[in-house]
Amino acid sequence: MRYPLDIENTFSKTYLFWLTRFLRNKITSLSNRQVTDKNRLAQIIQELIKGFDNIHKLKLITKEVRNIGISSIHVYYLPLEKLYNYMIQFGAGSMKEIDEELLSDFLASETANLSDATKKNYRIALLGFFGYIDKQNEEENGNIYRYGIELKNWGGLAGKSGTKLPSYLNKEEVNKFITAIDKYEFKNSILAVRNRLVIKIILYTGIRVGEAININIKDFVKEDDAYIIQVRGKGNKPRVVMIKEKIIKSDLSTWLDTRCCDDNLFLCNQKGKKLTQAYISRIVEQILMSIGLRKEKNGAHMLRHTFATLLYQKSKDLILVQESLGHADINTSRIYTHFDISRLDKTTDIF
Repeated sequence: MRYPLDIENTFSKTYLFWLTRFLRNKITSLSNRQVTDKNRLAQIIQELIKGFDNIHKLKLITKEVRNIGISSIHVYYLPLEKLYNYMIQFGAGSMKEIDEELLSDFLASETANLSDATKKNYRIALLGFFGYIDKQNEEENGNIYRYGIELKNWGGLAGKSGTKLPSYLNKEEVNKFITAIDKYEFKNSILAVRNRLVIKIILYTGIRVGEAININIKDFVKEDDAYIIQVRGKGNKPRVVMIKEKIIKSDLSTWLDTRCCDDNLFLCNQKGKKLTQAYISRIVEQILMSIGLRKEKNGAHMLRHTFATLLYQKSKDLILVQESLGHADINTSRIYTHFDISRLDKTTDIF
């Protein structure tokens, strides 16, 4: 039986749903020659079918499976538990927010001090998990969401084959999208102001969606003809980005006069609570579709890829890209050199 990708009403429940089913699949396919209590293992499989309401219970069950005799189950569980905590920390709202770049960032931060063998195990777990979801998800309309995760180039392990190139908008498409942002009809004027504001901030600064929705009002500061924004990246690492005042001036002024957000949030929903990443991605996708633009990954994270790609094409400065995006490892930023048409053109001349 197949299930919708975002089957539950929260990211944590959805991730737990998929993780539980993936682990059940691994338990039934891994070698069981060393199992010491087959009856208990059968009970555990039934418990996994029913599911769990929190990851702590799943962790205890996984430990029990390991102790019963399927010792290799931890190779799959531990990295995926860490990915769960990693995503929860940044307020993930949808499984669709996970892509190749995000997983590369996760691996770079979580496996920095681990052995090559353990790094390989992390990669195996991620490939297995998202490969399983690729085969098991299906929407009511019959559409299937494909992650297509490869992770061929990270951490110096398997960098010979390169990594899957992310979707992005070229210069002409960006101009078309920017025009569409201002013309798109939202439900009301206040939603329109807020949505235009958050989309433009992401597009013009390259910050992650999770970073955008967590901006504090005190971290949004005017400086001459621009605004300086302090954001908290992965691992709670602070960095500063900048956006020209003229890009957001009108929308920002209206939003600051009408916003009513809890906890000093800069952006919020109509109840004063934090926006979700899934909501912003839906808005971006709706705007793109309204002008006939369709990419493999149409969500808000694609705007970050667009920022990085055009930044490198204009600057030819990989360090600038790394610092702007807040990448811990420059190899994560190196993928954007693949989109440099001028470098490719030079190879044709040389040949």
